[in-house]
Amino acid sequence: MRHVTFGRTGLRVSRLCLGTMTFGLQCDEDASIGILDKAFDSGIDFLDAADVYPLGGGLETAGRTEEILGRWMSGKRNEVVLATKCVGQMGPKPWDQGMSRKHILDAIDASLRRLRTDYVDLYQLHAFDPSTPIDEALEALDCVVRTGKARYVGVSNWMAHRLARALGRSELKGLVPLVSVQPRYNLLFRTFERDLLPLCEEEGVAVIPYNPLAGGFLTGKHKAGPPPEGRFSLGRAGSLYQARYWHDRQFAAVEALREVAREADMSLATLAVRWVMSHSAVTAPTIGASHPDQLADSLAAAEAGPLAADLKEKLDELTAEWRAVDAER
Repeated sequence: MRHVTFGRTGLRVSRLCLGTMTFGLQCDEDASIGILDKAFDSGIDFLDAADVYPLGGGLETAGRTEEILGRWMSGKRNEVVLATKCVGQMGPKPWDQGMSRKHILDAIDASLRRLRTDYVDLYQLHAFDPSTPIDEALEALDCVVRTGKARYVGVSNWMAHRLARALGRSELKGLVPLVSVQPRYNLLFRTFERDLLPLCEEEGVAVIPYNPLAGGFLTGKHKAGPPPEGRFSLGRAGSLYQARYWHDRQFAAVEALREVAREADMSLATLAVRWVMSHSAVTAPTIGASHPDQLADSLAAAEAGPLAADLKEKLDELTAEWRAVDAER
């Protein structure tokens, strides 16, 4: 597994990042450990979590993913680059979520307890909280780094203008800068090519996009009709994924993409991940799995490298309409 520089930092991370949002709900602990072992043995040593994971279980299961990771990392903490996130609701009180100084400082301590570690390598704001002044959030992240609880800080699910403002405020105030962003990005959601990705290239911000397979939709395994048990049917998260992808236009696009993949002699999943990796702004796609065998296509993409220019151009043309989708949908 090749390693690449993480934005403007001196850190190097594996070319693929393993996302863990299904661990503890869609995947039980044994399955989760199996996925972690397979990824680690294949050279993926960059892991991404969040305090609210597993996604879809609500407060009842929040934190379970970090607990599984903590148990798995016993004896090998220094062999992985570990990322987690805060902002989501973690308790019944109104201050148990958001970007306030109180919540960020409480949340990092709680994550470290669940992860059984003294620090994380990357601590991210999972979403933007408009009710908190940006300076308050940035100063709290600065405190997290300066007290040794995180090595770097970043954001996830932020619009370009918000990231740009945060970068400017950090520089002005002499605070630890945001070094990464984690947006949704795949062949069926390309909106951020217009602003966020160019901003990241110009500012040297690492990009670790999630959903390169659109929650499994770009594997081509799904058919129109009621979604099967799994990612597209699990509670609020399932409803979100259905709203994003479970439409006739997307099914038609998958069929067209499947034909391109056949002609290129690779699986649709490998093609989709290679396309994401081919964007010059992308550092390491965040891949997921519900079974160890599902990592094979993404690992093949990492081994194969960028797409040929003519093939990438063909894919760009086929999916051009998804450069205009509402980024906050």
